[in-house]
Amino acid sequence: MIPKKILFIYLIGAAFLWTSSDNAFETPSAPDYAQSKFWAALPDKKDKADLVPENSIKDRQKEAKADVFFIHPTTYTKKRKLWNADLEEIEINERTDFGTIRHQASIFNGAGRVFAPRYRQAHIKAYYTKDKGSAKKALDLAYQDVKAAFEYYLEHYNDGRPIIIAAHSQGTTHSGPLLKAFFDGKPLQKKLIAAYLVGMPVQADQFENIKACETPEETGCFCTWRTYKKGYYPKRWYSKKNNIAVTNPLTWTTTEEFAPKTLNEGAVLAKFKEGFTKNLVSAKVHKGLLWVNKPKFKGSFLIMTKNYHIGDFNLFYLNVRKNAMLRTEKYLSKNEVVQ
Repeated sequence: MIPKKILFIYLIGAAFLWTSSDNAFETPSAPDYAQSKFWAALPDKKDKADLVPENSIKDRQKEAKADVFFIHPTTYTKKRKLWNADLEEIEINERTDFGTIRHQASIFNGAGRVFAPRYRQAHIKAYYTKDKGSAKKALDLAYQDVKAAFEYYLEHYNDGRPIIIAAHSQGTTHSGPLLKAFFDGKPLQKKLIAAYLVGMPVQADQFENIKACETPEETGCFCTWRTYKKGYYPKRWYSKKNNIAVTNPLTWTTTEEFAPKTLNEGAVLAKFKEGFTKNLVSAKVHKGLLWVNKPKFKGSFLIMTKNYHIGDFNLFYLNVRKNAMLRTEKYLSKNEVVQ
């Protein structure tokens, strides 16, 4: 027979675990995309997507004839209170704005008006936890916000403009179902300039009607890559079974031809306003990965990682910017855009 004292402790502990589990899946309030505070970037709002690293380029959103819908990566990375981020958390929003909106979304302000929704992103642990059920719920909830934001954008902002979809990491996780739901084989596919789906593996046949871009000028297609140090294979990598598409952001092809760093027109490092660093890395497509040399800059000797995920966009900032502008120009030259 279990002693009463031990039984009491057991019941209190069980009740605590039950309550903790429930609280862990409390969901923060849903965003209302009619309110600008639930957008990290809007064309008529002063935000970090309006910035440029140096005066050699400019924010062209006011004159743009196209739109960019940017889905930011995970910035909910510190202590997990809930599985999904609370959009009233100032710290998380600032991390989004001063990090990915400034360093990534700003890439596209030369090609179109930038729209970047805040969404109840899943905590970073959703990608690593053994609790797959909770992780799926968290990611599904995050996607529902992205979907709702895109629907609001289409109804209230788009006005028939062509669209670039741009995403990184968790943003790319959500961009897949978004493209399938709204573009793949749908009437809106005709409005797709290109999709930049970066930082997550994207299968070459993930979409039925949207293929990987094969040339720098092609439209209606997608570009994708994940960046690692040359010679490195990440865990769970397998070359024979995967069909992962990879774009070389220096040549904009999918071939395994080596692209020297002289083709790298400008990377942007941690200090955004220091401007571009030219010829920082070379690039080569290799069996589902993008291999680059270790970037060399002041303090780079401290970088021990061989996974350059955080720099997927920024190592090629100016190349991506110019390519988004080129594809937009090519699209506009071939299609009549209603204003």
